[in-house]
Amino acid sequence: MKTLRAALYARVSTADQQTLPLQIASMREYAERRGWTVVASIEDIGSGAKDRPKRRELEKLARRRQVDVIVVWRLDRWGRSLSDLTHSLEELRAIGVDFASVTEGLDFSTPAGRAMAGMLAIFAQFEREVLRERVLAGLALAKKKGKVLGRPRTVDKKSAKIHQLFGEGLNKNEIAQRLHIGRASVFRALNDNGQESPAAIER
Repeated sequence: MKTLRAALYARVSTADQQTLPLQIASMREYAERRGWTVVASIEDIGSGAKDRPKRRELEKLARRRQVDVIVVWRLDRWGRSLSDLTHSLEELRAIGVDFASVTEGLDFSTPAGRAMAGMLAIFAQFEREVLRERVLAGLALAKKKGKVLGRPRTVDKKSAKIHQLFGEGLNKNEIAQRLHIGRASVFRALNDNGQESPAAIER
């Protein structure tokens, strides 16, 4: 049977570095008990929840299949949020890298752990669907209230300036060059507001 290569990942805040030796010792003991070979021990120290540069390095090692299993002391040491946790665990499963959390007793290398991983994937999908429904409901409500959705058109953003320059006697080409927009946008702005007369079309 192949001996799994384990990478230990520990994270502490700047003010909580005294727990770092405890995390490392607990994870190393867990790996040895499972018969895994520890090939990397990675530590993230930072004050912000999103400040985890070493985790990104470890994920690169995982994608290159230089480790077989990642061990953490606790799930919140790895995931910044529930969505981040479930998404990252799904990615690890997809590339065939196992994951174990010492404190929660979660171990994807076991049948029970793989079943739990499947449940996490279901929860992640459920969370995405709920978020999608909320976004769609919000868009529908905004549209019902008459709000314009999507990126604003160039003609809408520069309409006032287009009309000002047109009133000053500039033709559409000159206006387009002055505002760095297309001639069609100039024509549309004038036409939308009914200010484009037949005589002005040629201007």
